[in-house]
Amino acid sequence: MRLFSCLGMQQDGPAIDARAPHSPEDGRPAPERQVNRAPWWLWCVLFPMALFVRLWLATLRIQAEPAQLALWDSQAGRGRLFLFWHNRLVLSPALKRRFVPGQVVNGLISASRDGAWLTVFFELLGIRVIRGSSSWRGPAALLEIKRRLALGEDAGITPDGPRGPCYAWKGGGVRLALRTGHPLFLVGLRFHCARRLASWDGLYIPVPFSRVELRLDYLAEDDPLRMTLSEEDLSENLRRRLEALTDDSGMAWTPRVRRGSRPDSVSGTK
Repeated sequence: MRLFSCLGMQQDGPAIDARAPHSPEDGRPAPERQVNRAPWWLWCVLFPMALFVRLWLATLRIQAEPAQLALWDSQAGRGRLFLFWHNRLVLSPALKRRFVPGQVVNGLISASRDGAWLTVFFELLGIRVIRGSSSWRGPAALLEIKRRLALGEDAGITPDGPRGPCYAWKGGGVRLALRTGHPLFLVGLRFHCARRLASWDGLYIPVPFSRVELRLDYLAEDDPLRMTLSEEDLSENLRRRLEALTDDSGMAWTPRVRRGSRPDSVSGTK
């Protein structure tokens, strides 16, 4: 899944200069690559699946400290950046509906053909999509994110997406996000009953009606660390703070996954 991943991703292929298209051997400009769009019928096909996911996520008991939620709410409309690991991505629509209702939340999806159906799926779940990746439309997507943050909308980043390894911090994208100067929330989620898929990130699939703990840390717009630390040091500081919020212990029906590795199987231990 490539949502919320552009700012922290590795390149999907050979790097492409977004400022000018490459020229073929005859010297004529190459045609500009077009963003792959989903056909109309795909919306009809994915609508029942999205409805099922909405109902399933609605059963989860997501809990958080009132003081943390009050801080979360106090920054509404100021263009918040949310930073969380890729294997917690499935909860993003639920967090949006419960804790930022009425607020626009943006995510980034590749402009490729595979990204077309993911765009439809997450739009149906209430996430607004910006198309782009580090190898295709990256600069344009980053400018669009900055524009929407300036409008007071929110955006999410997965620092280890979209291909990992799991929990491997890609600080370059985070440093670019810090330059926007907007408030940044580190989001940790602890699942009390979940399965993990055999994907590169060990994606968590919480069991219906199970409990999920929401843990938050915060970097304010005027935080002294923004002034005293270099971008590289501040990125490292955020990495340690997000790891402190990450708790993979005590989860039911999940396989043992080492950090930076691929899950061995989908059959977990209780």
